[in-house]
Amino acid sequence: MSAPLSAVPIIGQMDSATPSVTESGVRSLPATVPGLITVQSRRTPDAEMVVGPGGGLTYGELERQANQMARHLLDLGIGRDSVVGVCLGRSPAFVVAALAVLEAGGAYLPLDPAYPRDRLAFMLQDAGVRVVISDPTSRERLPHGEGPTYVDVNDAAVAKAESTLPDGEPSPSDLAYIIYTSGSTGQPKGVQITHRALKNLVSWHQRAFGITAEDRASQVASIGFDAAVWEIWPYLTAGATLFFMEDQRRADPVAFRDWLLTNRISIAFAPTAVAEQMIGLSWPPAADLRILLTGGDKLRRYPPSGLPFRLVNNYGPTEAAVVATSGEVPPEETDSEPPIGYPIDNAKIYLLDEHLQPVPQGVTAEIYIGGAGLARGYVNRPDLTEARFVVNPFSGEPAERLYRTGDLGFSRPDGQIAFWGRNDDQISIRGYRIEPNEIVAALNRQPAVRASAVKAVENGRGEKQLTAYVVTEESGSVTATELREFLRHHLPEYMVPSVFVGIPALPITANGKVDREALPAPNAGNLMQITDSISPSTAVQQQLLSILRKLLKVENISLSDNFFLLGGHSLLGAQLIAKVKENFGVKLTLIDLFDKGSIAAMAEQIERIAQQRAA
Repeated sequence: MSAPLSAVPIIGQMDSATPSVTESGVRSLPATVPGLITVQSRRTPDAEMVVGPGGGLTYGELERQANQMARHLLDLGIGRDSVVGVCLGRSPAFVVAALAVLEAGGAYLPLDPAYPRDRLAFMLQDAGVRVVISDPTSRERLPHGEGPTYVDVNDAAVAKAESTLPDGEPSPSDLAYIIYTSGSTGQPKGVQITHRALKNLVSWHQRAFGITAEDRASQVASIGFDAAVWEIWPYLTAGATLFFMEDQRRADPVAFRDWLLTNRISIAFAPTAVAEQMIGLSWPPAADLRILLTGGDKLRRYPPSGLPFRLVNNYGPTEAAVVATSGEVPPEETDSEPPIGYPIDNAKIYLLDEHLQPVPQGVTAEIYIGGAGLARGYVNRPDLTEARFVVNPFSGEPAERLYRTGDLGFSRPDGQIAFWGRNDDQISIRGYRIEPNEIVAALNRQPAVRASAVKAVENGRGEKQLTAYVVTEESGSVTATELREFLRHHLPEYMVPSVFVGIPALPITANGKVDREALPAPNAGNLMQITDSISPSTAVQQQLLSILRKLLKVENISLSDNFFLLGGHSLLGAQLIAKVKENFGVKLTLIDLFDKGSIAAMAEQIERIAQQRAA
C-alpha cells in the first residue's frame, strides 16, 4: 500500500473469486447479485428483508414477487443486456422490480419520478428501453403514446406468472444496471455497469465491513443516484434487513440520527454535508450504529473522540461502480483534511501527469482508476468512451482500460489518497457531480438568453449553491422565476441553479474561454428579479412564510418568491414537507414543491387540501 507511485500503482486487496453456491433445493448459481439473493431467500424465507413505505417484505416474498415479474419480463422479450426502466420511488417495490430485471438477464435503468418529463424521455430513448416497470402515479411522469411497454407493479398478469426462478443466469460481462449522470456536452450520459463490477462492489463491502444477516442497514439516496446501488445489494445478498428512511428526515441531522437510533440501524450511509453535522451531535454510548459511511463531496472534518461508531470516507465516480477508495477516518486534530482512503478490493489507482506518467509521493496529479469495478463505457457515446476510458499503459493486456476521472489527488506517506479538487469545471453539490455545460446548454435555449455561465458559489449558510450568470438579449426581458420554470422542464431539480445573476457580458480569458474566477459575487445589485412582491393575506400564508424564514434563514421573503430560488433544494424540501404536515396536517410531496413554483401557489395548495379534508 505504501510503495511510491513512481514504482507501482496503489492496488486494492485482491479478492479471490467466489465459487458457485449450491443450496439444498436450489440449483447451482454463480455469485451474482440475483444468485446470492436467491440463496438467502431459500435459506431464510421468513426473515425480514426490507422495511419501507407501504410496509415490508420477507425474503420469501421478495423471491416470489421478483420471480413472477422476471417471468413476465421474459414473456415480453427481455433478455441479455436488454434495458428495462424502473420508474418507482424509494420503496420495497423498487427492489422487487430491479431484482426481477436482473433475474430476467436484463439491466435495470432507475428512473426517478421526480425528474422532468423531458429528461426521463431522453433517458428512455437514449438507452433503447423496451419495457418500463412503474405504478399509476409514476407512470404520469413518463411519455405517452408510442414507446416502451409499461408494466404496472400490481399488474394481474404478473401476479398470475409462475413464481419459480427463471432458467438461465447472467454472465459477469453482462450489463447489470445503467445510471445517467450529468454530461459536459449538454446531454446526460448513461454509464454501463456490468455484473462483474457490481459483484466486486458487493464482495468488498461485505468483507470490509463484516456484513451479516444480523445487520440492519439504511436506504437514503435517490434511486437515480448510484449510492442507492451501494445501499441495497451488499445487504440483501448477505441476508440483512434494509430500512427505507422517510424523505423528510434525510436532510435533518437530528431527525436522521433519531431515526437511526429508533430503528436500531447498525450501518448507514449519509451524504458528506449531512454526515459532517451528524458527527457533531450527541450520541448514546450504547447506540446500535457501528459504521457511518459517507461520500459524494470533500470531507472537511474529523470526527470527535467518543463516538460509538466508525466514520468511513469513500470516493468513486459512477464509472467505477460507486466506490473506488475507502478509509476509516480516525478522531484526530490536524491541519490536513481527511483522505479518501485506500483502493477497494481489485481496484487500481494511478496518479498520473499529463503524459500518463506516475508522479512521486506527495505530488498532485489526476486520479486514474482501473480494475474490476470499471464500467463498460457510455451508452451510445463511443467517442466519449474512448476519450475517458484509455488503454492502461502499465498493463500487458491491450483490452485493459483506465478511467480518467478529472479529479486531482496525491499519495500520502501512509499510502492513502488525499483528494485535491478538479482539473475541469465539474461541480460536486450534495453528492451529485454536475457538468455546468449541461446547464448552460439548457439555459441558452431560452429565447431571451444570449449567453450564460454556471459555477458554484458559497452562500451565507456555508453551503455551495449553483449560480447562473445570464446575459440577456437586448430586446428581451426575463425573470429568474421564468428561467427556473424553463430549466425545470429540462433538468432535474439538483441541477437547476438557486441564484440567477444578470451581467452585461461574460468575462473572457486570453485564450477565449469564460473566466469563471472573474464572475461577480451575487449581491442585491445584480440578482435577477424574481417577481413582483406579494404580501400575505391569509393565516396559512403568514404561517408558511414564518416556517420558510426559519428553514432557509432568509428574512426578506415574499409570496411571489420561489422556494428553490431562495436557496431551497430537495433535502430542505423534505424538511419543509415535514413542517407543513406538522403545522397544517397537510401532506405535500416534492413534486408539489417543484410544480407549484411560488410560495403563494404552495399556500393555495395547502388551503385547498385542508378545505377538502374539512368538507
